[in-house]
Amino acid sequence: MKYLLFICALTAANVSYGETLVAARTIPSHTIISPADVAIKDGNTLGALTLLEEVIGQEARVAIYAGRPIRRNDIGAPALVERNQIVKLAYSNGVLNISVEARALGRGSAGDVLRFMNLDSRTTISGTVQDDGSILVTK
Repeated sequence: MKYLLFICALTAANVSYGETLVAARTIPSHTIISPADVAIKDGNTLGALTLLEEVIGQEARVAIYAGRPIRRNDIGAPALVERNQIVKLAYSNGVLNISVEARALGRGSAGDVLRFMNLDSRTTISGTVQDDGSILVTK
């Protein structure tokens, strides 16, 4: 019986259960992740990403230290709008089209709802970041 347990333990130790993506170097937050930033480590880590396609081209939302697993909440789509950036704000309702310049009060990527300050009236407006970096206001 002891011999059988020893063989099972030895077999389990040599089996790879998958791969985990880890940071090859320390990746500062707001950095676009390139292939040189990622390494593959044998074994599964709970919550860690396993596919290079999910990581390459994404932006680090937090600092990811070398050797640490890369988790889904650590990365996201690259930001198109930076805080204090001047952007085009557009509102359209039928035949009424309004376009003004506004200052971003936050940082975000396509699809994020951010607050903006209209530079003419100094009022705060919420809008959705579009794929081209413009802002669409809906009400």
